[in-house]
Amino acid sequence: MKYTALLILLIVAGLASAAPTTYNIDPNHTHPMFEADHLNGLSIWRGLFKKTSGTITVDSAAHTGSLDVAIDMASVDFGNDDLNNAAVNSSAPPIFEVKKYPTALYKGTLGDFVNGSPTTVSGFLTLHGITKPLTLAINSFKCIDDKPEPKQQLCGADAFCVFNRSDFGITVGQRFGFKMEVTLRIQVEAIRAQ
Repeated sequence: MKYTALLILLIVAGLASAAPTTYNIDPNHTHPMFEADHLNGLSIWRGLFKKTSGTITVDSAAHTGSLDVAIDMASVDFGNDDLNNAAVNSSAPPIFEVKKYPTALYKGTLGDFVNGSPTTVSGFLTLHGITKPLTLAINSFKCIDDKPEPKQQLCGADAFCVFNRSDFGITVGQRFGFKMEVTLRIQVEAIRAQ
């Protein structure tokens, strides 16, 4: 009888420890970056978004999880104020059209776990008012239980994908031969929700 009670207690404790954990994206350590063609291969323009929010939920034992990210499109930074302004406000040619489409959203499911860590996210990107499926490859994913200062549980990841921006109605430069492929790189850190 004692062994049965002990076994039940261990099973319940194991189930409790395998519960999903939610992490809030740290906007100070999460900046989606992108690379896009300029003048049909003359150079590659790079930029990042400085304001993001969202959550990551992960259950490493059950090999499940989700990602929900919102990107403030007005926070784009090319390292060039005139280009930032054009990307945010220009309507001829339209680029991000932030007044109409202020936020890009990505919602996905973590998958293909290896040693308790996801290696992909399969989901949907809503950009420029258009929603399309998009899969991210995760290069690294790590959680730490005790960040030294201040004491917090954190998870971090590095992910990337390539997509066609014209699929989302962003076609500036297309008539001049600009390549429409964009490389998206996301480094993210998230703090365990209290």
